[in-house]
Amino acid sequence: MSITVPGAAGSSVSDDGLPFVGHVIDGEEVPSRSGHVFPSIDPYTREPWAQVALGTAVDAGLAVAAARRAFDEGPWPRMSAGRRRELIHRFADLIEEHADELAMADTHDMGKPITQSRGNDVPRTALNFRFFADHAALTPAEVLPMDSGHHTYTRFDPAGVVVAIAPWNFPMMLESWKVAPALAWGNTVVLKPAEDSPVSATIMARLALEAGIPPGVFNVVHGYGPDSVGEALTGNPDVDRITFTGESTTGKAIARAASANLVPVSLELGGKGANVVFEDADLDNAIDWSIRAVFTNAGQVCLAGSRIYVERPLLDEFVDRFAAAANAMVVGDPKDPVTQIGPLSSGAHYTKVRGYFDSIPESNGRQIGGELGEGWFVTPTVVVEPDRDSPHQREEIFGPIVTITPFDTEDEAIREVNDSPYGLNAMVFTEDLTRAHRVSAALVVGTVWVNCFFVRDLRAPFGGAKASGVGREGGNFSREFFTEPKAVVMQMSRPAH
Repeated sequence: MSITVPGAAGSSVSDDGLPFVGHVIDGEEVPSRSGHVFPSIDPYTREPWAQVALGTAVDAGLAVAAARRAFDEGPWPRMSAGRRRELIHRFADLIEEHADELAMADTHDMGKPITQSRGNDVPRTALNFRFFADHAALTPAEVLPMDSGHHTYTRFDPAGVVVAIAPWNFPMMLESWKVAPALAWGNTVVLKPAEDSPVSATIMARLALEAGIPPGVFNVVHGYGPDSVGEALTGNPDVDRITFTGESTTGKAIARAASANLVPVSLELGGKGANVVFEDADLDNAIDWSIRAVFTNAGQVCLAGSRIYVERPLLDEFVDRFAAAANAMVVGDPKDPVTQIGPLSSGAHYTKVRGYFDSIPESNGRQIGGELGEGWFVTPTVVVEPDRDSPHQREEIFGPIVTITPFDTEDEAIREVNDSPYGLNAMVFTEDLTRAHRVSAALVVGTVWVNCFFVRDLRAPFGGAKASGVGREGGNFSREFFTEPKAVVMQMSRPAH
C-alpha cells in the first residue's frame, strides 16, 4: 500500500480509499518508519473505515526524543502559565469547532452513540483543557513564614516528559483528562491511544499545532502494548511520568516497567461499581440514574454500576421497573441520534462479553431480558440474585449486563460492596442524610455518588482503591503528579554578631 504523508493540519487517503491516520511526532503527521498500517474497524459495520500508522519501538523512541527536546530546549516549560493558558484555551476552541469530526471519529472507532460522543464527550474534552489551563494559571502556591528569620515557599515545576496511555471506551475525553493537566503544568506529552480507537487522538494533535502549541509538546504514537509501542514507551528512561487508564493486569505490567527507572505512575484501573438502593430512596431518581450508570456506552465504562444491591422490601418493584426501563432502550446504529445502545467496541470484546452472557445460567441467577443481536450487539441484560461468588458478581464484564441482589441491613450492604477486589466507585440512594454520610464513609472506594452518578467536580480527587488503581488525579492531585514540588527556604534576616 502506498501512503502519502499528510501535513500536520491535514489528512490523506490511502490507495484503498480509506482515510490515513498517522503519528504526530515533533509537529509533523508521519507514517511509521516501517510503513506498516493497521485498520480501524467500525464496530457497527464490522468493516475498516480508516488505515492507521502501526508504530514500533522505533516510532515510540522518536516521539519520546521529540518530547525530550521540546522540554529541555523548547519554550513550553519556560512559558508563563498565563501564556500556556491562552494557547490551551485556543486549543479548546478548536476542539469545539471540530466537534462533529471528533465525535464521529469516536463513534466510528468504538460504536459509541453519536448523541453521547457529540453531546457529552466533546464538551467534556474541551472542558478538561479549559479547567486545567485555568487551574495551573490561578492556583496559588504556599508561603510559610518561620520564626527563625526565614521563610519557605513552594514551587511546582513541570516534571518533564509524560507518557499518557488511554483506553478505548471514552477516547478523546480520557485522553484529555491526561494530556490537559500535563500540558497546563508545562510538561511535554507522548500519547498512545488505544489501538481500537486511534483516530480522535491524531485529530486533537493536529488541532493543538493549529492552536500554536509548539512542535514536540504534544506527540501521538499509534500501536499495540506488549512488545510494541506501549512497552517501548513505559520502559524508556527519558520518560518522567506515566499515566494510564485501563485494565488492572495491564496496569501491573506498566508499574513493573516504570519501577525499573523509578518513574512515578498514576493508574486508574478496572472497576466493579456497586449501587446500593435503600428502601427510603426516591425510586424514580434511583432507577433513572441506575439505568444510566450501567448501560451508558453499552456498559463499557470502568465506573459502571454493574452490581446493584436493593433493600429487600423494595426488591420486586425495583426489579420490575428497572427491567422495563432497560428493555425500552433503543439499540441500533450508533450514528442514528435516537440510538442509546450501540455495538460492543470490537470482535474480541464482544467474544468476552458473550462468554459472560452465555454463562448466566451457571450463575443460578434469574435472567430478565437481554439477547445477542446481529453483529457485535448485546442488549441490556438483568440477572437477579446470582450466586455471590459467580463471575457475573465478581468480575468486570464491561458490557450491558447487570446483577441485582437483595440485602436486609445497612451493615450487610456495606460488607457486600466492600467484598470485591475493586474499589473504584459506588452509588448510594437514600433520603436519610445521616445514613448517606455513614455509608459513604464506610465504603472502600475512590468516589461515592449519593443519589446521582458521574457528576464530576474536576477539583476533586479521582482514582481507585485496591485493584482499581494507584494515585489520584484532578485539581491539586494532578498538580502533585505532573510537577516536581520544590521547597525554597529563604533567609530574611541575619542574626546579630
